[in-house]
Amino acid sequence: MTQSADDTPTAADGLATRPRLQALATRLGRVEALDAPAGKLGAAVRKAIPGGTVKDALSGTWLGHAFHPLMTDVPIGTWTSAVVLDWLGGRESGKGAQRLVGVGLAASVPTIVSGYSDWADAEVGSDDIRRLGLVHAAFNAAGTTLFLGSYLARRRDRRTSGKLLGLAAISSIGAGGWLGGHLSYKQASGVDQTALEEGPTEWTAALSDGDLAEGSATCAHVGDVRVLLVRQGGEVRALANRCTHRGGPLNEGELGDGTIKCPWHDSVFALADGSVVRGPAAYPQPVYDVRSHEGMLEVRVRV
Repeated sequence: MTQSADDTPTAADGLATRPRLQALATRLGRVEALDAPAGKLGAAVRKAIPGGTVKDALSGTWLGHAFHPLMTDVPIGTWTSAVVLDWLGGRESGKGAQRLVGVGLAASVPTIVSGYSDWADAEVGSDDIRRLGLVHAAFNAAGTTLFLGSYLARRRDRRTSGKLLGLAAISSIGAGGWLGGHLSYKQASGVDQTALEEGPTEWTAALSDGDLAEGSATCAHVGDVRVLLVRQGGEVRALANRCTHRGGPLNEGELGDGTIKCPWHDSVFALADGSVVRGPAAYPQPVYDVRSHEGMLEVRVRV
């Protein structure tokens, strides 16, 4: 097939000098045709998995770490092992490979659901995550379906068909896994959004003491970071203003009794120590010590 000039990576668009797979992912992130189906799917997932206990469990709130990346190790590991046994394990390995495929299929259910749950939160605010996440899901859905076919073929003693289906399946899962890594490491999906923030370690002026009224929350720019300041019950508390979940502005959220709720996905954090009271956030908010000094509220990172 002849490639048109418009499809050729050039130095001008920055793709010619990138690794081919990275350039391909960048191009996929620009395909606007993916927006409509991805948007509908994201809305359906948010309706099916609203905030609450199930959502928190899928997000990893209880774990203090995103749940989906941890779960992916199980199906990928068992399926990869099954394919290795298929081609290197000899005839005696057939039953073992079949069982590994079955374990992977069972583990794929919570893995898929948790992945959709995380993606549905993130796709609203990012074109790249919306589009690439849909392609990531499509590769994984194809791979899982092929492994289901492989498992059924093995149960019917059609091992050659099972092996070939497994080989096709792991190829699709590998492509989906690569895109999943791109979403995490390039697009920061599922990553603590405050991880790279470096707040002041010495007392630094943030806001005039008189500018923070009782029962109010405000965002102060302190160097390169944004700090949430709240005066409640005569005490002033300070957290990172950027929500660890997806970066929502906490100063625009709802104040509770000793808590702040993110306006984007309703994660609730304790003002005293930044701990997660309710998900879907999995990571606590960074906390700042606060003092009033010469009419100014000063903050520093709590260690």
